[in-house]
Amino acid sequence: MNRRQFIQSTLAISAMFGGASFADANPKKDNKMTHILLNDGIKIPQLGYGTWNIRGKDGQAAIENALQVGFRHIDTAAYYQNEDIVGAAVQNSGIKRSDIFITTKLMWGINTDRKGTIKEFSGSLKRLRMDYVDLYLIHAPYGNIPEIWQAMIELKNKGLIRSIGVSNFGIDLVKQLCQTEIKPSLNQIELHPFHQQKQMQSELKKLGVAVESYSPFSQGSSRVLHNEVLQKIGKKYGKTAAQVILRWQIQKDIITIPKTQTKSRMIENFNIFDFALSDGDIQEIEKLSS
Repeated sequence: MNRRQFIQSTLAISAMFGGASFADANPKKDNKMTHILLNDGIKIPQLGYGTWNIRGKDGQAAIENALQVGFRHIDTAAYYQNEDIVGAAVQNSGIKRSDIFITTKLMWGINTDRKGTIKEFSGSLKRLRMDYVDLYLIHAPYGNIPEIWQAMIELKNKGLIRSIGVSNFGIDLVKQLCQTEIKPSLNQIELHPFHQQKQMQSELKKLGVAVESYSPFSQGSSRVLHNEVLQKIGKKYGKTAAQVILRWQIQKDIITIPKTQTKSRMIENFNIFDFALSDGDIQEIEKLSS
């Protein structure tokens, strides 16, 4: 079953029930979210909702839909210019703040230091209208990294951040931070079947640093979602290529944050906890990496 067929099927069945979507009902009992225990003892939902390029009223509605579908891990960033609508969506959801895992990131590309990091983080909290975040990441290795990291440790020790990590960092920089008072809990990197970063995964595992994947579908690339190997595996389980990719990452102990503004695709992405790939399936997927 391909992604388009899944969506058409979803809409057709929805129409049978007077237009109600699957998300209006309770999630399937077998769709139990899995979690990763980070090296600082914090548990993070393994499947999250990415918000890159999601803005405005439509963006807020999409985030609210994601929460309604069942997502409890929302990934944002100062650079995305949408922390305000993430905060509004959480407030409107009626879900307890403590039940939602919020990640945001230090502004991409700024040449900052300890003082600037504290100021930037304060701005993020204000835009989110929250008194803490669950995970704060250095979005990319710019600025005075030792001072930025020290500021993040201070903010964590004050209870304003529960966990601290990095994004788009090479392994040498991660190793350097692992020598500090608090090592990164995870490294968020681009990771999909055609860009598996196997060496990075292996090195991070040795360090006890979790792997988080953004762009698990390579930004919706047809090369990925229409891949014959992925579609063939999906057909065995009545799943799409997208669901196979997410399930592969879940079974590899990778945290993954797919992004979509389409509610039926949110439902598709969420419905990955009711099947398991075989060892053979995983081996086939891992042959795809360039």
